[in-house]
Order: sequence, then C-alpha cells, then structure tokens
Amino acid sequence: MSRHEKGRPLPSGIDEPVFSEPWQAEAFALTVALHEKGFFSWGEWAEVLSAEVKAPGAAQDGSDYYDCWLRALEKLLAAKGVAPQHDVDQLAAAWQRAAHATPHGKPILLENDPECGQ
Repeated sequence: MSRHEKGRPLPSGIDEPVFSEPWQAEAFALTVALHEKGFFSWGEWAEVLSAEVKAPGAAQDGSDYYDCWLRALEKLLAAKGVAPQHDVDQLAAAWQRAAHATPHGKPILLENDPECGQ
C-alpha cells in the first residue's frame, strides 16, 4: 500500500510497513472480516488477545505480537466452534508437509502435501 493510497496518508513518522510478514496482514484482515461477519465482538477479541500478550513466555518487548494475535484468533475460533484446534493443527501440518514437498521457487499448494487425499 502506498503512503497516499485512498487519499489517506500514513501518520507522520511511519516509514516502515505496519506488518513485517504477509501472514501478519492476513491474520489481521481475517480477524476484521470475522468480526464484521459477527463471529465475535471486539470485547471478546480484546479479552482473548490481551490474555495471549500477557501470558507467561510472551515477549516483553512485543516482538511476538502477531504470534500472540494468531494464537488468540485460533483460541477464539475454537471456543466458538468455528475451527476446532484439532482441525487447525491438522491443516497447519498439511501446509508444512506441502512446503517441504514443494520444489524451491514453486508456489506452495496444499495439493503438494504428500498425504493429500489419503
């Protein structure tokens, strides 16, 4: 996104991207979309995210903020019955296997999981 996209400049002093990795932006967008669809309130979200950020082992400097964000999203969706943790774990494992099975320079596709369709 450019500094002046949609006529809204970034606040002064922000010269770096807001997200350091594409997955962080995707997790953020997914959270907003799920809230807009009514899966959870912002109050619920704030409570679960706050618990993750304050959890033992969380980085004091906030460097793991989006890791906390993702864990909070997974926990909230599991609690709501939208995406049970077991299903999330299985899908994550499938993507990991697909990544390892994909030749360098090629797109990682879930179909590349050697266990896909078994």
